[in-house]
Amino acid sequence: MRDGSVDPRRRVPRTDTLLADPRLAAAVATLGRDRVKAAVVHAQERARRGEIAPDEVRDAALAGLPAPGPRTVLNATGVVLHTNLGRAPLSPTAVAAVAAATGHTDVELDLRTGRRARRGRDALDALAAAVPAAAAVHVVNNGAAALVLAATALAAGREIVVSRGELVEIGDGFRLPDLLESTGARLREVGTTNRTTLDDYAAAVGPQTGFVLKVHPSNFQITGFTSATPVRQLATLDVPVVADIGSGLLAPDPLLPDEPDAAGTLRAGAALVTASGDKLLGGPQAGLLLGDATLVERLRRHPLARALRVDKLTLAALAATLHRPDTPTRTALHADPAALRRRVELLRDRLGADGRKAEVVPAVAVVGGGGAPGVELDSWVLSLPERYAVPLRTGDQPVLGRVVRGRLLLDLRCVPVDADEAVLAAVLRVPGDD
Repeated sequence: MRDGSVDPRRRVPRTDTLLADPRLAAAVATLGRDRVKAAVVHAQERARRGEIAPDEVRDAALAGLPAPGPRTVLNATGVVLHTNLGRAPLSPTAVAAVAAATGHTDVELDLRTGRRARRGRDALDALAAAVPAAAAVHVVNNGAAALVLAATALAAGREIVVSRGELVEIGDGFRLPDLLESTGARLREVGTTNRTTLDDYAAAVGPQTGFVLKVHPSNFQITGFTSATPVRQLATLDVPVVADIGSGLLAPDPLLPDEPDAAGTLRAGAALVTASGDKLLGGPQAGLLLGDATLVERLRRHPLARALRVDKLTLAALAATLHRPDTPTRTALHADPAALRRRVELLRDRLGADGRKAEVVPAVAVVGGGGAPGVELDSWVLSLPERYAVPLRTGDQPVLGRVVRGRLLLDLRCVPVDADEAVLAAVLRVPGDD
């Protein structure tokens, strides 16, 4: 027995009493009665065994409940496209489009004629309008899928010629060579890690070549004695050039001068461009395919395309993003450092003089998400003692910053202005220093 004198079994709260508790009743509404009751019964059994006190049963039951779903996190890391936070947040327009698409929609129906229509035509038309240099477009479920579909349809049993310096690891242990070879294609590596010339490619191209692959190394940089062959030179070879630009930039952005865009890459002579929709485009996870009409149609009609197709929610979000490109990602990338400083200073001033040791300091934000690795964004942050990191990350409204040399830095670049109050409230909930 926990206290050595009283049998805890006599004091364990009844199941019906616990389920009537407001917090557990709210959980019933989202998780269902059976799942919540199972957590309650398990906590009661722990109390009867003396592992917890009877008055701890409710909290133990709550702690034992599965998470009802993803939690909204305020991204104060200064990483615009944070992979662990789902990369690009959707715009309000895209969120509204997804909500509308949760019911029955005209995703494959022409309401005027009552006949079946091209699936996702709104998103496809918007993508084609955004990149007029593309003769045709197609969408699959992510960037890697776009490249896999291209390799399967164009090079299965044949060779893909690619520079050794572009055989990248794309994250979570997935490597480009493994991805491409899984399609049945053979890789023909040319050049060296730091230098690959047009002659290297030309010497490798032959009857067995499916296409030449140009990969933008979007998550790392090689500097020094380097040389890469641009798409415009590769396009002089007598084989298609497939360019994986990665980040989903559709048109040039002066802020990102070294980041290739779909329109420019096609104008340079690429037959096919693959990209992601959830990075710099600022939309949902999707794989974009743009380029030569014959090649795109060949990919669209390939049997694998059915397995890689996107659902109606993704199509709705993608269409809305393309129609209204003023996304949270774009807003965060182009945020005015002076405005960020004013927001952070106001936050510091409203914290009051209670010993929180808050400071406003200059900092550097980054693009993240496997895009523009050399770009640094001037910013300002609220600097707090490191001890704030865990309670802010695990609170009712999680706020994620970054810890640098014993200080927690909160960058408001990716935090919506109307969420500043939530950041303030989260910080105030953490007890101040004595």
